[in-house]
Amino acid sequence: MTMLDEDMLERFRQRADQYDRENVFPTEDFEELRKAGYFAALVPKELGGQGLSLLEIVALQKRLAAAAPATALSINMHQIWVGVARALWERGDRSLKFVLDDASRGELFALAISEAGNDLVLFGSKTQAEPQADGSYLFSGTKIFTSLSPAWTRLAVFGLDSTSEDSPKLVHAVLDRTTEGIEVLDDWDTLGMRATQSHTTVLKRAKATQDRVHRRLDPGPSADPLILAIFANFEILLSSVYTGIAERAIELAINSVKARTSSKAGGALKSADPDLRWRIADAAIALDGVHPQLREVARQFDEKADLGDDWFRVLVGLKVRAINTAQFVVNQSMKVAGGGSYFSRNELSRLYRDVLAGSFQPSNDDSAHSTVAQNLLGHI
Repeated sequence: MTMLDEDMLERFRQRADQYDRENVFPTEDFEELRKAGYFAALVPKELGGQGLSLLEIVALQKRLAAAAPATALSINMHQIWVGVARALWERGDRSLKFVLDDASRGELFALAISEAGNDLVLFGSKTQAEPQADGSYLFSGTKIFTSLSPAWTRLAVFGLDSTSEDSPKLVHAVLDRTTEGIEVLDDWDTLGMRATQSHTTVLKRAKATQDRVHRRLDPGPSADPLILAIFANFEILLSSVYTGIAERAIELAINSVKARTSSKAGGALKSADPDLRWRIADAAIALDGVHPQLREVARQFDEKADLGDDWFRVLVGLKVRAINTAQFVVNQSMKVAGGGSYFSRNELSRLYRDVLAGSFQPSNDDSAHSTVAQNLLGHI
């Protein structure tokens, strides 16, 4: 885990406020991550990477998020897709070997999955995938929340083929940044996670060559290993980022009470205030429950545990708990730190804005509860 040493993380922390205020991509952070080999962290050693497990990258992503949340969430998208390729590779599926090869050479992957108004997520798409005679596909549609927009070199995308004889089919492929027909809009101006620069991506007959088209699946839920790999890596790694934010929030709350005194208590440190001690303890108790769940779910996926349909229940449950807990912890930490945390220059103020983003990333509370209820009670 020496790829992210303390000096590097402190540099990231020092730059995070500027990136947020200027609403710009953390270019310097990513250059350091590239040089450290972090782009290839999940690539198997036999393919030129660092060979880390999902459990190991979870620990690293928590540390990175505690220093620079937006940088962590940005590189998270790359790690998710490389993690998907690694998971398939370890299960004997070589269809995404090219992703591992590219990552080992320093290519940066982004995900073009989300679409406005598409609550089917991976089970349907508004993007058109037009088949060509040579086996390639032309993708046309609008993707939102495309993190890494200024920096990605490869784009994982999917769309609906509605014209082939066996249609409809959901087509999964990877686009190269140099491909014609890709337009990145300059429209990312948000409350938090500003440095992720997750701009809208417009595809206008953008071509994925045959060798980069790796799946054609029926719309709706699928037993294909790709779908589980995407869900698992997305939910687990997303949970790690927001858990890291919560860890940092508690640390800041503790630092705050150790540095302030109370006139009411005759100049005693705020750390002796029973109400503030209770709030910090309450936040820590909540967060302590997330850590073992996060580690266990990551370990089970690394070890290829056969949970069947229970996997989706486990994954969405982890994500919802991690996000809700992180938001609770940050809120408690703000109350402990007092009015100073309300100023935008305060790190807790930025964490408060950043942690809210988790509510808008799948699976949200409604869809997660629906997934769990379906697992327990069956279809209606």
